[in-house]
Amino acid sequence: MQDFLDTEITFLQGVGPKRAELLEKESGIKTFRDLLYYFPFKYFDRTRFYKVAEIDPDFPYVQIKGIIRGYATEGHGTGKRLVADFGDETGTIKLVWFRGARWITGSYPPGIEFIVFGKPGVFNGIINIIHPEIEALSKMEESLQSGLQAQYSVTENLKNQYITSKTISKLTGNLLKLMKVRIPETLPAWLVTRYKLTDLHDALHKIHFPSTPDEMERSRYRFKFEELFYIQLNLLRFKSNRNRKLKGFIFSSIGEFFNSFYYNNLPFSLTDAQKRVMKEIRKDLGSGRQMNRLLQGDVGSGKTLVALMSMLIASDNGYQSCLMAPTEILAGQHFDTISKFLGGIDIDVRLLTGSSRKSHRKKIEESLRDGSLKMLTGTHALIEENVQFSNLGLVIIDEQHRFGVAQRARLWEKSPNPPHVLVMTATPIPRTLAMTLYGDLDVSVIDELPPGRIPVKTMHFTDSERNKVFGFIRSQIAEGRQIFIVYPLIKESEKMDYKDLEDGWDTISRVFPPPEYSISVIHGKMTPAEKEASMRLFKGGHSQILVATTVIEVGVDIPNASVMIIESAERFGLSQLHQLRGRVGRGADQSYCLLMSSDKLSREAALRIEVMIRTSDGFEIAETDLQLRGPGDIEGTMQSGIPFDLKIANLSKDGQILEYVRNVAEGIIERDPLLENEENLILRSELKRLFSTRQSWSNIS
Repeated sequence: MQDFLDTEITFLQGVGPKRAELLEKESGIKTFRDLLYYFPFKYFDRTRFYKVAEIDPDFPYVQIKGIIRGYATEGHGTGKRLVADFGDETGTIKLVWFRGARWITGSYPPGIEFIVFGKPGVFNGIINIIHPEIEALSKMEESLQSGLQAQYSVTENLKNQYITSKTISKLTGNLLKLMKVRIPETLPAWLVTRYKLTDLHDALHKIHFPSTPDEMERSRYRFKFEELFYIQLNLLRFKSNRNRKLKGFIFSSIGEFFNSFYYNNLPFSLTDAQKRVMKEIRKDLGSGRQMNRLLQGDVGSGKTLVALMSMLIASDNGYQSCLMAPTEILAGQHFDTISKFLGGIDIDVRLLTGSSRKSHRKKIEESLRDGSLKMLTGTHALIEENVQFSNLGLVIIDEQHRFGVAQRARLWEKSPNPPHVLVMTATPIPRTLAMTLYGDLDVSVIDELPPGRIPVKTMHFTDSERNKVFGFIRSQIAEGRQIFIVYPLIKESEKMDYKDLEDGWDTISRVFPPPEYSISVIHGKMTPAEKEASMRLFKGGHSQILVATTVIEVGVDIPNASVMIIESAERFGLSQLHQLRGRVGRGADQSYCLLMSSDKLSREAALRIEVMIRTSDGFEIAETDLQLRGPGDIEGTMQSGIPFDLKIANLSKDGQILEYVRNVAEGIIERDPLLENEENLILRSELKRLFSTRQSWSNIS
């Protein structure tokens, strides 16, 4: 049966080579299995038939039995269309087609009873249905049908080649009729029974052709359970194997470097959350197994301090450590912060970026090889071939989602034995997403801010209130404060009328002219040296306003900057708005975040702005963002989405199922970590089929 499911789709009746190529390119349907697992995204109730006299143009969809009474061609040019009079004993409506007239008239002759299904509308006072689904009543009774008609996602390219949702349904029906034996289970029988799941064969039939809503829901639940279960089982298996096989460096000492810093240099008392996280990290570092830990902490929660204290433990035990950040701005920020924290302590820390001078780079490379350099911060430059460590024991990766996994692997490989790994993110990750993306990592959360932080006041202004905002900027500058103004685009887009940086620069320059005011600008198309020079002006207080794109989203710590103005705030996702807001509120003064938008907002944009005004809790914001945007489009966090295809589960809606299957998978791995028991052999087989083509990067997070 497995061989049958792996048959190429071109051999299915109704497909052929040309359609097969198109289906694979547009929808990823290459085999019989792919078609069976191309699940519907919604269903229409096809049990009810309307009379023509009952139809209202506001109805979402209608289904009618009737007869085509005749055809006519109307209109000219692009408005030319084929129109049919279609009716029953209660009246007549119009059916309209803008293409395929010859095929329509040849396929659906007048005088035969048809079933018509579509969205009603009205034109010149007459109800019509444009491009309806239509089928002879006699043929419909012969075909594999159900009361709930599945609707499949189809691209415009597929529609243009006359492959519609109905086509997918028909092909799926043809395939199910071909299958003369039951499809073998992909889950152990004990698991199907214990968790009351519909068996695979029946679920595949009923998800495509359900007779009742209950059949449909039970089938969908079966496939959501299975999809999320195997993802979790795979992650937990890797985690279990790693913990058994990979021995980590043992950092047993808390020595001079750590104690000197803790008792003499620590600028403020650690929060309870920081103490808890440090306890978790110290336990890992002394356990004899390799640490693989994700550190989540909201903007300003003190992750860098935790990272530094972990690096000091490495130094106390004779090991080198490095901290890699995605941008030169962020890497430089970490270097400055760590250097300031370490004032008076005799430990060498250096910064290595793409802009580092050749002579500086050479000194760093030499001191890394001879072991005299204990701490290194930097960017992608850390993974270059010439950068070789003497005894790398701890790797810290900040904003790690911005690095490719292969890049992180190259850093990890710079140690002959697996170093401890701590990955950090300032973007709070919703629990369901963290369990899926980082399910093989241990997770620590810093969920409180250091004492004394004054919450940022967030306000919303529209374009018509811009003069008020300019007045507010003047008053803040007069008090000695500095201002961020962030734009979503560099140049004006023909398709989007959002405020762009170049236009904004012109406006701000006119409203705040020199020499009274000085303005800096920074964006992603500038060279690193240009960005650095512009940032230095602003950081040194030589310019009062920084006009920027989202390049300043992370890594900018300027306590004197008290106002963040986000232009076209409706253009940004919630997580990115929260990240940008986190650039202010770092000093002792009250800070402000002003969200600028057009006067007219979509319902979703208005909700995002309302959430930003209501709360500063990054985890609440992240959960809302996931619900609004879905898991694959969380701007500023995981922009490439989930690293596998979810065919039916939705992390923003199926969190309860995910947590449930995580517990099921944990129980199985605890009892049978290698999946060697006979009852679990099917799990090993399915994991191999599902994940064997993907390289495991779990050792490097």
